[in-house]
Amino acid sequence: MSLTRIIVLANSWKHKDWCLAGIDINAGCWVRPVTSDTEDGRVRRRDMRLPWHFPELLDILGIPLDATGPDFGFETENRTILQGRWKLEGRVSPNDVFQYVERASPILHNSRKYVTLPELQQIPVQQRRTLQLIRVMDFSVTCETAPTRRKKWRGNTWTGTGILDLPITDPVFIRKLDTGHTPSPQCLLTISLAMPWKSSDSPPGEPQVCWKLIAGVIEL
Repeated sequence: MSLTRIIVLANSWKHKDWCLAGIDINAGCWVRPVTSDTEDGRVRRRDMRLPWHFPELLDILGIPLDATGPDFGFETENRTILQGRWKLEGRVSPNDVFQYVERASPILHNSRKYVTLPELQQIPVQQRRTLQLIRVMDFSVTCETAPTRRKKWRGNTWTGTGILDLPITDPVFIRKLDTGHTPSPQCLLTISLAMPWKSSDSPPGEPQVCWKLIAGVIEL
């Protein structure tokens, strides 16, 4: 079986499992490997058939993927994980992924912290994006804490249209922050859209929204 070779640029928490995404080296486009037997495509540890290694940012992975995958009504990058072993083919440096940085602003379709599901669905499929790699020069973090709850870290930077202030879901980077790490102000950030969500007490007719997340942090 042929493998799709991707550079891993996002490997973040998704309801106690993972959301994995990266750039298809051959096609130069985003790919999000997803499972076909979960309601949101989340990737479990057992789905990552990679003996003795857990995927890391900047890994080159060969993954058996279908040509298509469930879009969950709004995503365009999804491809279903097929049976078969994964292959770790090497690693790249941050310099190697600068070519995939998108300088377009605003980030992921608007300057807000979310995109509504109807807004996304009105965008032509070929123009719709739920992943974007950006380079920032003034990155900083803030921490939210509450009794009996784990720390919640947020990333902040100026984007040209306003302050980007988004939750960080990169578990490796979060562990570094939890131990007192001060991040570099120069970073590559993978911004991703979460699954559609609406509060139970939202007014009738209010649309579901896809919140923006920082799904990968590569310090420079």
